[in-house]
Amino acid sequence: MRFSIDSLLVGLVGFVIASCGVALADETCESPYSLKIQGNEEFVYVWTVGEEGVGDGSDKLVTVDVRPGSKTYGQAIHQEPVGGRHEAHHGGFTDDRRHLWLAGLDTSHIFIFDVATNPAKPKLVKTITDFVAASGGVVGPHGLYALPGRMMIAALSNNKDHGGRTAMVEYNNEGSYIATHWMPTADDPMGVENAAFADGFGYDLRALPRRNVMLTSSFTGWSNYMMDFGQVVQDPNAMKAFGQTMVLWDLHTKKPKKVFQVPGAPLEIRFAWGEDHNYAFSAATLTSKLWLVYEDEKGVWQAKEVGDIGDPAKSPVPVAMSISSDDKYLFVTTFADGTCRVYDVTDPFKPKQVHEKVIGKQLNMVSQSWDGKRVYFTSSVLSNWDKKGADNEQYLKAYKWDGRQLVADFNLDFTEAKLGRPHLMRFGSATLYN
Repeated sequence: MRFSIDSLLVGLVGFVIASCGVALADETCESPYSLKIQGNEEFVYVWTVGEEGVGDGSDKLVTVDVRPGSKTYGQAIHQEPVGGRHEAHHGGFTDDRRHLWLAGLDTSHIFIFDVATNPAKPKLVKTITDFVAASGGVVGPHGLYALPGRMMIAALSNNKDHGGRTAMVEYNNEGSYIATHWMPTADDPMGVENAAFADGFGYDLRALPRRNVMLTSSFTGWSNYMMDFGQVVQDPNAMKAFGQTMVLWDLHTKKPKKVFQVPGAPLEIRFAWGEDHNYAFSAATLTSKLWLVYEDEKGVWQAKEVGDIGDPAKSPVPVAMSISSDDKYLFVTTFADGTCRVYDVTDPFKPKQVHEKVIGKQLNMVSQSWDGKRVYFTSSVLSNWDKKGADNEQYLKAYKWDGRQLVADFNLDFTEAKLGRPHLMRFGSATLYN
């Protein structure tokens, strides 16, 4: 019998999860290859978009204290600017969790922070500025996902036409380029099934190592995501330039296998955690539909629309999601109406909405603790897409989840604190390195 290092590491992670039970309190969206926080998260790291005239105006990593009983609970206790505005967006930890990689969609710079030496005060230790040149023209690093000793980076665009054709780019943990894996297109199908639907777009990536699969989703290119949102929706050509697919990959070979037609720009991907739960959810932002990608009884992967998110006719614009560690609940946030909807997904083919909560006038990311007791939200989608005037609320909000409803905990106003526009959240802990 042959064992890969990937399957061995996933097995060890599974053993830790099974052994520790609710002692683990990490984010449920993290890579299964990453080390897990044991006990309550102590810090929330917020990757923040710089705003002209607000504080120093720079993109920055903001550390928020969430240690129970702390005198500074719910407050920003540290900020690490990166210099300039790069459209701070997404990122992820390395597998050893000693470094946090964060990316800028506009400049395609990648910023690597040391979070292990002093978890309360992460330090910028390296900036990758040649991502476009090294990758062969890939633009807009977006989803940064840990593999054993490596980071896989899903991007959004390219430097030829700034459209949606893009690739995944592989680096080692030291920050050196390894390989570029272009998305299949109808003209360059790479042997995939359903090649006629392949559009070459990218956005998120997630893996299910025990089934040797990786899944990618699709959004839009630089020309759209750096344009003012009002202009995008009024431009027929711009509205046509959104992804309509998800792609299934062989995780080990990094070869695309099958294209799924998923209209309306499917964004985040969340695989279930159960050992026999071979499925993932995604949400199409333009159609407000919930999708399930699953392995059927014959071992064939399929994609199926399984429900509405709010009232699609009102375009709530789903942007982020989080699945609970027991695979029972799916939290979905919608930007336009600032709402989080919670679905019972015990039967993944028949999601049932069980709770709804307006979080703010606009809403973006959601991060949930592994024990299911705490849920955090941020507000900013993109600097040119956020709402204007009084509706431009910028915050980190924390809630308690008791299995029935979200109960407010704290609200950190990033505009009032002159920090900028909060986008991505990741959890930190000092005890992890002791």
